[in-house]
Amino acid sequence: MTATVFHRARIVDPSRGLDETGTVIVDGGKILASGASAFNQGTPESATVVDCAGKALLPGLVDSRVFIGEPGGEHRETIASASVAAAAGGVTSIVMMPDTDPAIDNVALVEFVLRTAKDTAIVNVFPAAAITKQLAGREMTEFGLLREAGAVGFTDGRHTIASSLVMRRALTYARDFGAVIAHETQDADLASSGVMNEGLYASWLGLAGIPREAEAIPLERDLMLARLTGGAYHAAKISTALSIEAIRRAKADGARVTAGVAIHNLALNENDVGEYRTFFRLMPPLRAEEDRLAMIEALKDGTLDVIVSSHDPQDVDTKRLPFADAEAGAIGLETLLGVALRLYHNGDAPLLRLVETLSTAPARLYGLEGGTLKPGSPADIVLVDLDEPWIVSESAIRSRSKNTCFEGARLQGRVLQTMVAGHTVFSV
Repeated sequence: MTATVFHRARIVDPSRGLDETGTVIVDGGKILASGASAFNQGTPESATVVDCAGKALLPGLVDSRVFIGEPGGEHRETIASASVAAAAGGVTSIVMMPDTDPAIDNVALVEFVLRTAKDTAIVNVFPAAAITKQLAGREMTEFGLLREAGAVGFTDGRHTIASSLVMRRALTYARDFGAVIAHETQDADLASSGVMNEGLYASWLGLAGIPREAEAIPLERDLMLARLTGGAYHAAKISTALSIEAIRRAKADGARVTAGVAIHNLALNENDVGEYRTFFRLMPPLRAEEDRLAMIEALKDGTLDVIVSSHDPQDVDTKRLPFADAEAGAIGLETLLGVALRLYHNGDAPLLRLVETLSTAPARLYGLEGGTLKPGSPADIVLVDLDEPWIVSESAIRSRSKNTCFEGARLQGRVLQTMVAGHTVFSV
């Protein structure tokens, strides 16, 4: 493996609070030196020197909520195709959701994911195991065995656990194994047949709405149980100002609570649904503009910890339908960074904070190596031109599915090179 020296780069490393111009030296799959003085320490013989000329070097992104079809839905996305899309988006590690067919609820399937990823993926793939068997919300899985097999956390993916007793037990057992419970909350009865945010716009379109309370009520229950058990709880995808306030209170009470947001809930609102555009049929739904602005404020003040793509590939058969009949979900691995950088260019969030939520914080949440440019850490690195404009086009999408919210969007900030353990897995 040839050593690589990235010279004159803007080094953005939230793990050290670092945002400065300097050099990063990579050799043997590790970062040897990183910072303003690194070049003066000498470079390895025969090293490839990359003059970054003001481009930004970030720790590789860690996307902690990625849905993949394999096994069972390989026509939508495989582990291999998702990894190619991830690399193009600067994502070097993905946490794979258990929503497969069959669900990742036993040791054999965790081992299958790890083995398939090792054989076919070009980025790091970490399986999250199901909290309950078959994602049914009733009988818990074998946390200890799944953790030992390589599951980095526990979640029922798109499914909300209705039973408070099951959630209490899950938080207790996960605490004993040093694992996090990531939960997506939606009260099935309140949401009912809703397909978008409840409000005036849904009424105009004649579509059934999902009230904000459908997310907030089961979230409040979970936060109480997190306080009760002392377990680590992660609100996987929140979308409303009500939820933000609940997270804020729980953190103030000292509960072991973190929260994530999908990139589309930071960048879009309910008006983007337009005239029944099914690529904007998402869960949680796109909310009102005041909710979106509340999410941005929560990102800045630390109430929100993580930004995810919520990459959820759907094919033509499930999306080219009437809005109410279409499946929820959008792909997002390739656009995650570009869309997030809108917040930086708009002045809504500092770059250091943005990279923390995209890389350092999710790595810390799941106990993963990565999310840092510290010497001695794995050389998972992304080189970005923060100012280069580009347009999202369906023909350039590497994912097997094309259901993006951002087709035709003009973005600013392009990935030039992605490196995983010192190997270049993507370059322009």
